[in-house]
Amino acid sequence: MDGAAKMISTTCAIVGGGPAGMMLGLLLARAGIDVVVLEKHADFLRDFRGDTIHPSTLELLYELGLVDEFLQRPHQQMGEIRGVIGGQTFQFADFSHLPTHSKFIAFMPQWEFLNFVAEKAKRYPTFHLVMQADVTELIEDDDRVVGVRATTPDGPLEVRSLLTVGCDGRHSTVRQQAGLEVEDLGAPIDALWLKLSRTATDDDQPLGRFGRGAAMVMLNRDTYWQCAYIIRKGGDEQIRSDGLEAFRERLKHIAPLVADRVQEIASWDQVKLLTVKVDRLTTWHRPGLICIGDAAHAMSPVGGVGINLAIQDAVATANLLCEPLRNGNVTETQLAAVQERRKFPTRWTQRIQVFLHHRVLEPALGGTEEPTLPWPVEQMLKFSLGRRVPARLIGLGVRPEHVKTPDVFGHNE
Repeated sequence: MDGAAKMISTTCAIVGGGPAGMMLGLLLARAGIDVVVLEKHADFLRDFRGDTIHPSTLELLYELGLVDEFLQRPHQQMGEIRGVIGGQTFQFADFSHLPTHSKFIAFMPQWEFLNFVAEKAKRYPTFHLVMQADVTELIEDDDRVVGVRATTPDGPLEVRSLLTVGCDGRHSTVRQQAGLEVEDLGAPIDALWLKLSRTATDDDQPLGRFGRGAAMVMLNRDTYWQCAYIIRKGGDEQIRSDGLEAFRERLKHIAPLVADRVQEIASWDQVKLLTVKVDRLTTWHRPGLICIGDAAHAMSPVGGVGINLAIQDAVATANLLCEPLRNGNVTETQLAAVQERRKFPTRWTQRIQVFLHHRVLEPALGGTEEPTLPWPVEQMLKFSLGRRVPARLIGLGVRPEHVKTPDVFGHNE
């Protein structure tokens, strides 16, 4: 780096201002732990990121005394998950029976969520958010990570810390620099993200649609539909070579509701490829460092659980490491306890996602006939009890966490 680096010392350096990083920063700061969050972008305003806030996350906000204020922000609510398979509509999950205060999924742009968490975290004098800080390397001392180096508009920056937490997503610089081994579980699908206008007369629509050789997810964003058109892995080039008109016809086929709006897609610039990855670290930590969220385990968009699983990681990390951080000594055994706590829900969630990839999505995309639900599943979904299991898996996940860290500044509302 050119020039003398600015130096910052803190107890915990968090790399990445996504859901895991911001929630961890909030929880540690309110517990009196000095924390620096390093976010490489100038703001949180980016599209095509997870914006499904599940009941598990809403319950955490309730425990923090923040849920009512959070839900005053523009959002849409979904109390059940319906899907269309082969022209027939099914209810797959009913959240009304969940043991939570908010029995629905809230659809809210991720930047709104992150801005909200940042606002609440900034109330604490121990919280420091540095935007436009692009972490490029780790600082090590005798094989222990003792901080990070970053580039900023004001020049190089060094942050020295007792603990460094990698929350910088599926393309994590931290995990790459740390040399942590990644296990790739594979994913046979990708997604094309696009927007189509939503009219005042549009009814609430089923979340997912599965037709002959096609599948699409439609998220109600009030004035528009955020759509994910599911494709086979690596199929983006062929779809684009077939031309825009052919793609518009595909959209008409799978979602007749928006058939009169597909001409809004006037350029391939309006269609973004989301490369789906499902992987996980074999070991999440090294002395002085741990990765959580997508940096530890990239999730498929199936079920929209990625953001919520990352937030659960953050809560578990805060619960387990708050006192060691306060005492100034975080051991590898304590870091391993975080991985052990979150390993089970991560593996089970990924196992379910991989199963759905190969047993549902892949056959649907390759089929030449309208898909159908297996008869036992169709019968199960006719009963309330049969819809409660998927509701719990999607809405709460496996082993939901609860806030156990204190607010030493008395900002609980």
